[in-house]
Amino acid sequence: MTITEVRNDELSTEDLWAARLVKARDRDDTGRRLLASSAKMSYDPMVEVDWEAPVPTDKYGMTPEWSSLYGTPLWDTMTEEQKITLTKHEAASIAGTGLWFEMILMQMLLRDVYDQDPSSPHVQFALAEIADECRHSTMFARSAERFGIPSYRPKWWVHQAARVFKTVASGSLAYGGTLFAEEVLDMMQRDFMRDDRVQPITRTVSKIHVLEEARHIRFAREETVRRLEESNPIGRAGVQLVLGVTAYFILTSLVHDDVYKAAGLDVKEAKKAARENEHYHRKLREGCSKTVEFLDAVGLIGGPAKFLLRRAHAL
Repeated sequence: MTITEVRNDELSTEDLWAARLVKARDRDDTGRRLLASSAKMSYDPMVEVDWEAPVPTDKYGMTPEWSSLYGTPLWDTMTEEQKITLTKHEAASIAGTGLWFEMILMQMLLRDVYDQDPSSPHVQFALAEIADECRHSTMFARSAERFGIPSYRPKWWVHQAARVFKTVASGSLAYGGTLFAEEVLDMMQRDFMRDDRVQPITRTVSKIHVLEEARHIRFAREETVRRLEESNPIGRAGVQLVLGVTAYFILTSLVHDDVYKAAGLDVKEAKKAARENEHYHRKLREGCSKTVEFLDAVGLIGGPAKFLLRRAHAL
């Protein structure tokens, strides 16, 4: 099967997933539909991506407008070679963050369905999603390797703190937190895959991920709402807060400090430019807009978490 077009059927925001519509939808019916979608449109990145193709020296690693330095005076002083190098490393850093969170997601999904009936379509789709995420993680790792870029990871203490989240997060917290990682990456990659200025490998990887993540986002949104039915006001406030913390660490981990060093930049100067870059902040808000809109509609945006979301430029 070849990739000809990426469809977005699964991501309609009409009525913004009002709780009354989700309640009326049978969980196993959703599982059956998503399993059918998985059977029809799933891809093996080891086959679909031409890993042996030459890597062009004149193409960006990702759409430059998503670079953390794009639009700054520092960007304007950089050579074209530096911009290409920076975007390759930023793309690898973003993919590394995606890989990190997908590993967390796989563990949460397995814990979530551990006691459930494996004959149900709901559980079977959860297992299919885990299989998708395994391929995606391998694909992200392989793409960085193909560009000769190290495996970027979140800071050590963030990596360790995430052990607690992946161990205890469940219900609407687990699925809501997943949306912050999946949807911002989805928004970025929709630009990457259509941009002929970008490396062919990045474009193909982005197409595969966007197509398959559509199912995962549908699944996570519906489960977030269903699990909220079991919560009380105190529990919901706790979910709001932890979601804010989760979103903050995901978004602030997207670009590793070492990407600036790789492009021959002064790291301190580059970090300051990125921190003050309003263009990049707007792009992050754009990337998070669907998640924030959805979570706000179901009552999971509020309280002290709003401060963290603003600090991370999700709001």
